[in-house]
Amino acid sequence: MSDASSDVLRFFRRKPVRTSSEVDALANEAGVVLDMRQDEQAFELPGRLFEQLPFAVYVCDRDGLVLRYNRRAAQLWGRSPKLGDADERFCGSYRMFSPDGSLLPHHQCPMADVLRTGISVREQEVHIERPDGLRGIALVDIEAIRDTDGNIVGAVNCFQDITERKHNEETTLRLAAIIQSSDDAIVSKDLDGIITSWNGGAERIFGYLAEEIIGRPITLLIPPDHQKEEETIMGRIRRGQRVEHYQTVRQRKHGSLIDVSLTISPVRNTQGKVIGASKIARDITEHKRSEAQMVNLAREAEHRTKNILATVLATVRLSHSDTPDDLKQAIEGRINALAKVHTLFVESRWAGAELHRLATQELLAYGGEREARVRIDGPAVMLEPSTAQTTAISLHELATNAAKYGSLSAAGGRVEISWSLTADGRLSLRWIESGGPTVTPPTHRGFGTRIVENMIGQLRGEVRFDWRDQGLTCEIVLPLA
Repeated sequence: MSDASSDVLRFFRRKPVRTSSEVDALANEAGVVLDMRQDEQAFELPGRLFEQLPFAVYVCDRDGLVLRYNRRAAQLWGRSPKLGDADERFCGSYRMFSPDGSLLPHHQCPMADVLRTGISVREQEVHIERPDGLRGIALVDIEAIRDTDGNIVGAVNCFQDITERKHNEETTLRLAAIIQSSDDAIVSKDLDGIITSWNGGAERIFGYLAEEIIGRPITLLIPPDHQKEEETIMGRIRRGQRVEHYQTVRQRKHGSLIDVSLTISPVRNTQGKVIGASKIARDITEHKRSEAQMVNLAREAEHRTKNILATVLATVRLSHSDTPDDLKQAIEGRINALAKVHTLFVESRWAGAELHRLATQELLAYGGEREARVRIDGPAVMLEPSTAQTTAISLHELATNAAKYGSLSAAGGRVEISWSLTADGRLSLRWIESGGPTVTPPTHRGFGTRIVENMIGQLRGEVRFDWRDQGLTCEIVLPLA
């Protein structure tokens, strides 16, 4: 195997400590399938894991040759580039453009920059053109792959199609700016700001009848901290300028505030002289509320996605085995454990996972024909997502160990899982094995143990292992949000 291939292989095996911001971008590596040239030994993560990742991803070597990409990458590119082709360097897209519309040559694309400088790219927009002429917008995160000496040996790019999202954002802004409804307030005023006309929409929005408000100053509708806006608006009107879709706050008859969008136009006499202004005010209270809700939902979705990717990355980084096949099996088992608990999240609309269902799901394969082989008992507890993920991985590691070396490796072996809530509001979960082979305390901490300790430690929890002759006992204590 070449030095470059060995460097890349070591990158996927090592477990450096990274900051949370780096984890967000490097989470892409968890799903990369890296396949060296045919004359070299190949190292692959499971193809199924690679294809199941919820983003497009590809890997380049230090020269920019594309080594591997998944199905989602090919779909976004609209083509399947030839691996290792010198004419397909840095990216598999047909053509690329910068957000300003200028052509972005492949040798100047973000992947080329990272390979040249080693500086990571975070959430950069690139416009991609497919061979059929269709264009889309991709959000890319790229991380350089380095060998143990710090030399760049390649880079990994995770990207996702945000075309629809960008289109929706632009559509929302346009709809918010276009105000054409008979329910809008239509008001006219003279250059001194005195109201001269008032329609039914204005009555509905502001609460004043026409006879109550005509002849009075428009400043009655403006909160004290917005009074200067009127001076600015009237200054533009006197210069013959139009104020379009100005969003602000106005005050109803009884003092309550309302979000509005204003369009103000000069009113001219027959000689063309500005004599007043016509104002259309639309109630945008619901729009503002929906906009805030959309922002909150977007932030929540971003937070959940980053948590998922960070968990996958941490799981892969802590995985180790003596052979590639064993490593594949270990990673696939842990990813499957995460996938199963995320099914519970979907059912609960991301409220979390009920502990009894989570434990039953993880131990289902080990129950055997006799129900007594695995016993699960405890009060109803809903675990929030991060705690549920940690619990799922911990139970997976304990069950895998028991099936290989502990009670579940023997026909008469049993496992009991029980939990309770402590006085200080924490969850205390116990795993007790019995009926298996005589247990010998390990001489060193295995990688499964490290994963459990690491993930529980991140939640400020505690884990204790007691290697008794009768079988392993493990107690996990986790704080509950």
